[in-house]
Amino acid sequence: MEIQGIVEDIIFRNESNGYTVGKLYTSEGSITFVGTAPFIYKDEPVQMVGEWIYHNKFGEQFQFSSVKTITPNTTKGIENYLSSGLIPHIGPKTAKKIVDRFGEFSLEIIQYQPDKLLEIEGIGEKKLKRIMESYDEQREMRDIMVALSEYGISINQGMKIYKVYGNDTMNVIRENPYRLSEDIYGMGFRTADDIASKVGLKKDSPFRIEAGLKYVMMSAAAEGHCYLPKEELFKKTQNLLQSGEDGIEDGLKSLLLRKNFHIQKRESGEIIYYMPYHTAENNVAKALVELSLGQRDEITLDIDKGIEKIQSVQGISFGQKQKTAIKSSLESGVTVITGGPGTGKTTIINAIIQLAERDGLEVVLAAPTGRAAKRITETTGKVAKTIHRLLEISFLDDDLEFSKGEENPIEGDIVIVDEVSMMDILLMNHLIKAIGPGTRLILVGDVDQLPSVGAGNVLRDIIDSKIINVVYLDEIFRQGEESMIIVNAHLINKGEYPLLNEKGRDFFHIQRDNSLDIKDTILELVTTRLPEFYGLDGIKDIQVLSPMRKGEVGVLALNKELQRSLNPKDKNKEEKTIGEDIYRVGDKVMQIKNNYQARWMVKDYGRVIEEGEGIFNGDIGYIKDIDQEEGIITVLFEDNKEVEYDLRQVDELRLSYATTIHKSQGSEFPCVVLPLFGGPPMLLTRNLLYTAITRAKSLVVLVGDRKYMYQMIKNNLIANRYSTLAPKIREYFHLIKHS
Repeated sequence: MEIQGIVEDIIFRNESNGYTVGKLYTSEGSITFVGTAPFIYKDEPVQMVGEWIYHNKFGEQFQFSSVKTITPNTTKGIENYLSSGLIPHIGPKTAKKIVDRFGEFSLEIIQYQPDKLLEIEGIGEKKLKRIMESYDEQREMRDIMVALSEYGISINQGMKIYKVYGNDTMNVIRENPYRLSEDIYGMGFRTADDIASKVGLKKDSPFRIEAGLKYVMMSAAAEGHCYLPKEELFKKTQNLLQSGEDGIEDGLKSLLLRKNFHIQKRESGEIIYYMPYHTAENNVAKALVELSLGQRDEITLDIDKGIEKIQSVQGISFGQKQKTAIKSSLESGVTVITGGPGTGKTTIINAIIQLAERDGLEVVLAAPTGRAAKRITETTGKVAKTIHRLLEISFLDDDLEFSKGEENPIEGDIVIVDEVSMMDILLMNHLIKAIGPGTRLILVGDVDQLPSVGAGNVLRDIIDSKIINVVYLDEIFRQGEESMIIVNAHLINKGEYPLLNEKGRDFFHIQRDNSLDIKDTILELVTTRLPEFYGLDGIKDIQVLSPMRKGEVGVLALNKELQRSLNPKDKNKEEKTIGEDIYRVGDKVMQIKNNYQARWMVKDYGRVIEEGEGIFNGDIGYIKDIDQEEGIITVLFEDNKEVEYDLRQVDELRLSYATTIHKSQGSEFPCVVLPLFGGPPMLLTRNLLYTAITRAKSLVVLVGDRKYMYQMIKNNLIANRYSTLAPKIREYFHLIKHS
């Protein structure tokens, strides 16, 4: 059955899947409609196809299976359509100006005579160009969203798909929907598989089998693995596809022939790599051995006398292992310096820099994240860059490339990289390719922290190879002994219980027995007690870290409560509701994925003094402005970089009053508040607790039942990661030594 009418009201809409309940005014009166309607708004003329149903509670309703909009032909309908937010850069004020000027011909003007919009106050050439690009894209996108909804694809998913494929979206969906699980961030195999069944692809389709194999391998990489044993790959793929082994064997052969996968025989049996991880492991192992054994310019100064002079001038006394670390770093091709907090890693880095520069050597400093790089800059007085920035990111036909590499190495005699525990094998590969022969490489990190989010266990594997020179720092120095944070971090790392609530110190525990009391206590601490007693800023100085995202005291729930307390609704603050989240001026947010092309600017009294590209996973900022007219959210990151996000990019941001411990790696906060509660053993581990408390610079407060803290300390579960970096380093070393 087909009906036409004007949308009177939207009663309810689920933003995640587009399910909508509304009122439609027809020639026979008002009716209630229900169905999935990604893009219909109040006062829009629409045409619906569906059937009448009867709901026990709500009575007669029209359940539509498809809906399309008819161009509105009244000034009120046109104004509502333009001001709905559907077209970025046209908000309610601009929409009213357009309709006041052009009336019922407004849409024709926009489509066929857009230059006439320049007659509207506030619309210049630049804004006109943005409006027209958005209008054309919106029309195309709207048709695609409606088509995607027929396959059960939600609005949020549809937007992500359209952002990647644009006008080619429907061709991809119909030809090989399994591409979605590879190309779309957050889109899993099961979603693609569901779409494929609706499109009509068979269960034994080669597309499906190969996609299943890739999905299992990429899931393994997300869990930290560089490869999977063949038997495990087959077993997991069979469980996923519910199919026999023959088709999987054929799919594997096809992927091996196309060099998507690589197979290797080890003592334990056959193992399968997703090709980039195989290449990265080989490159890293080979380069580390070559740098370690290669020729380099000798240090001309007397290192021992240099160390004595630093001690004399600065009034410090190096421990024997610190002296060994300094000497080894200057004399060796590759050196690893590892140790916990308070063991003097920063002091050693400063000494290496001073001695190297005294000898005329150029030192380059880097770290995996912006926050970690900023910390090195602050503690050394020498500019440190993120590894991505050091390698000079560039794009060619939208493909990510680094300007620095084998043909154009990093210019420096010594490269020092801090927080190496965060580096995955792919990032290490990009870095190592850009280290030229004869350059000294110094890797600094805490091997007992959580491993990288990405695949590999780079720092531990290098140490475990027993080939690369390693200096272990295990002595806490005087300034560390004064901090219970550092003392307790080392106790926890050794499996011992921390010292709690010592008067006048910096490490406290508040006993709370249930989630509600934990949440209420955290809110009280962050909003009043800690700011009043320690003079801390509840938003900028205090970071709540939780072991997990979900649950009553998980990150998602805590963020909503902390936002309500720290940055409540205010008529003078703009806000925007997107899905189930509210974003408000003043909110603390985190970038949750690398965006290498995000444009940023640093301003001084409104004047742009620096600009560039790249905002990275883990960067924290604050919402500076929300422009409802333009549909733009401006975020000021902690290094004064301003970034503008349109509403389709907001999925890259998350509220971060609370964040996961994993996301806090490489960061340091004046105060850390940590809820203690029950959960899966895989998440409640010793190194998770150790990582959380070592993020705090001045104060740690644990809130919850201390039995869970004891459980975490006892649980020294370190999930095994499939990696062959350590044996490959040994193999390359023996190969070069005996060649």
